[in-house]
Amino acid sequence: MSKVKRAGLIILGILVVLIGVLAVVVTVSIRRPYPDAKGTVTLSGLNDNVEIIRDEYGIPQIYAQNQDDLFFAQGYVHAQDRFWQMEFWRHVGQGRISEIVGEASLDSDKFIRTMGWNRMAADTVAYYREEQPEYYALLEAYAAGVNAYIDQNRDALSVNQTILGLVNEKWEIEPWRPIDTVAWGVVMSSDLGGNWSSEIRRARLIRELGEAAVANLLPTYPYDNRPVIAPTADQVNELPDDEAMLREMIAAVNWDEVNLDVMAGMPENGFALGSASFVGSNNWVVGGENTDTGAPLLANDPHLGIQMPSIWYEVGLHAPGWDVRGFSFAGVPGVVIGHNDKIAWGVTNVGPDVQDLFIEKINPSNPNQYEFTGEWQDMEIVQEVIKVNGGEDVTLNVRITRHGPIINAIPSVAPRLEGQNDVLSIQWTAQEPSRVLQSVILLNQAQNYDDFHEALRYWDLPSQNVVYADVEGNIGYQMPGLVPIRKNGNGLVPVPGWTGEYEWEGWIPYEELPALFNPKKGYIVTANNAVVDEEYPNFINIYWADGDRGQRIVELIEAELNGDGKVSADDIARIQFDSKSLVADSYIPLFANLSSSDAQVQAALERLRGWDRQLRRDSVPAGLFEIFRMQLANALLADEVGADNVNAFGGNVLLHQLADDPQAVYWDDVGTTAVETREDILLKALQNTTAWFAENVGGDMNDWTWGSVHTATFVSAPLGQSGIGPIESLVNRGPFPADGGPSVVNANSWSWGKPAAVTGHPSMRMIVDMGDFEASRTVIPTGQSGHPGHPNYDDQIELWLNGEYHPMWFGRDAVEAAE
Repeated sequence: MSKVKRAGLIILGILVVLIGVLAVVVTVSIRRPYPDAKGTVTLSGLNDNVEIIRDEYGIPQIYAQNQDDLFFAQGYVHAQDRFWQMEFWRHVGQGRISEIVGEASLDSDKFIRTMGWNRMAADTVAYYREEQPEYYALLEAYAAGVNAYIDQNRDALSVNQTILGLVNEKWEIEPWRPIDTVAWGVVMSSDLGGNWSSEIRRARLIRELGEAAVANLLPTYPYDNRPVIAPTADQVNELPDDEAMLREMIAAVNWDEVNLDVMAGMPENGFALGSASFVGSNNWVVGGENTDTGAPLLANDPHLGIQMPSIWYEVGLHAPGWDVRGFSFAGVPGVVIGHNDKIAWGVTNVGPDVQDLFIEKINPSNPNQYEFTGEWQDMEIVQEVIKVNGGEDVTLNVRITRHGPIINAIPSVAPRLEGQNDVLSIQWTAQEPSRVLQSVILLNQAQNYDDFHEALRYWDLPSQNVVYADVEGNIGYQMPGLVPIRKNGNGLVPVPGWTGEYEWEGWIPYEELPALFNPKKGYIVTANNAVVDEEYPNFINIYWADGDRGQRIVELIEAELNGDGKVSADDIARIQFDSKSLVADSYIPLFANLSSSDAQVQAALERLRGWDRQLRRDSVPAGLFEIFRMQLANALLADEVGADNVNAFGGNVLLHQLADDPQAVYWDDVGTTAVETREDILLKALQNTTAWFAENVGGDMNDWTWGSVHTATFVSAPLGQSGIGPIESLVNRGPFPADGGPSVVNANSWSWGKPAAVTGHPSMRMIVDMGDFEASRTVIPTGQSGHPGHPNYDDQIELWLNGEYHPMWFGRDAVEAAE
């Protein structure tokens, strides 16, 4: 062997050894933060022994001798499995993301600090400390458990922390505090209850297109053919006798004088739970007279932003006075959704209008003053200091009016933007201290409907549709939350703030909020559809979800009741995974007599005619129809409102209406000299659909399955968005072809801006059997663990994708058998 070959082999051997060593180092670094879930740990701060039993999915059941130890242990196991999620979320909640990420997140921190999330959280902590000390003690017990884990594992908390510490400056891992828990509630309230951006978008559209055009293109809820959750005649609450309190805006606004450009920083898909475009949920409860077991069945699947790890963390809490199982947020004590030994509950988002934008007139001589009822008033100025990883501190002066913070940038000296002298402030129910933690704790311990009803009195925000079942066979519903009573206006657009005519005058009394108990039809369904009918006397909102999901769930329940007369847990599982498009029901019949000389369009028509209208990943017609729906909206509206505005108008309510109205003006393309018909536009949209697939997937229609473009990728923040392939592969999972779509029960939503990647998804699925808790079942999209590579990091993905579940063990015997 020559010296050159020998040297080459030596070098190759060294490289192999180095690669092997590197692989070992990487593996050790990844596995080092894995928690030890077996054996005994001695911790200072506990009063007595605590036992934690985990099943194959890593779900802990905590058995304690007292409440303080119970929440200490919950904090400890949350930190064991999800500390990185908790660390990142607490920085989001207080506008401190830049301390981890650096300058890239500065706009987000400025937005959060301007809105005042950190100040709201501080006010809530002060409320608990000063007025409800027993709940503050609970927060402290939970924090002590988190800190016990931090102190034991400070240098091995998460591989995410390790990697970020290599590319950025290391930041201090601070002790967990009650404000870190409470701040998550503000994030949740913003993502689930924020509608200020809709007011701005509507105002911009009115300025561009005119009020009449916007009203025509944004139809309200179709009460004539979609369900209402709590019809006024069925409610068990105490309604006022006066007429409807909805008051229209009485003053015209010159939108050319209003600065509608607000500060940047709000992510398109929200900060944690998702954005209003796809945030929603399904829940329903069926009374025992309508089930095969003779006991109520309760179902829930909240639709939130797709992410890694899962938003939800499953847990069981058992101690004297405590016996509850369900879903929690890492960083927050208690169980948000689930059941105890007597009752079960599930939630969906109501979406009441709880944010109003006020147009403020600024003193030309003093930018720190604003007009109110003819006088200049001083703003409150709050100085926020934002620390930036690897950079200098940034100081932000937040200007606050009687309504709330100003969300435009205001120059320190005149003149301001030419012609746009008026700015916007925001009033929001979250500016009041929130009692939602108190509500959750009371709900966890509720023993009957009266306890349930009283617990929800303190659920201030975000307002939820809460369905109920108990072991006695009762079912019910309650909408809680602070919903403002307005002196005038309906919250659709910004209103004059200087006149005093649009002030909030308090909240709808809890006793007047919608409630149901054992309704005659024997079931209750909520899917973000209209909570109340037009007879309800208080104003909650005008715009609800389109009602398609609610309608489909009702249809499927009624089909079971009209078939064998009973609903089973398996029936409910099939309903949760149902992917039928009701928009397809409106449009597929219109294809019956269409034909095209374009061979691809004709082939598409033939496939669509025989389709079952289910959005399944292996279905070509499902893919064709969903992209057709996007192309149809463009073909209908781009000529009328401009291509950039189509997404603001192309909702399902409008599409259903236009399908039934061939004479609607929108079927004609005003950009041509011809007068197009409905059939012309349908064919045009289909032609654009086949062209889109040819460009994005390829020329063979057999490859145009829905799953070829509709994929779920679970992304971990912030490393999963780093753009570095190996790191993203380590922390992310996917893409996976996925069933479902927007406004179907299996709500895997997607955005027209990025067709057709999943942006919002069923963030868990739960079915509770009140006759046998051990027959209950659940699933989350990813896994319990937040540690990449851990066996429980991604072990539920296939279950979730296929509409399958794992057991929701509850009793001690079942828990021990599953260990």
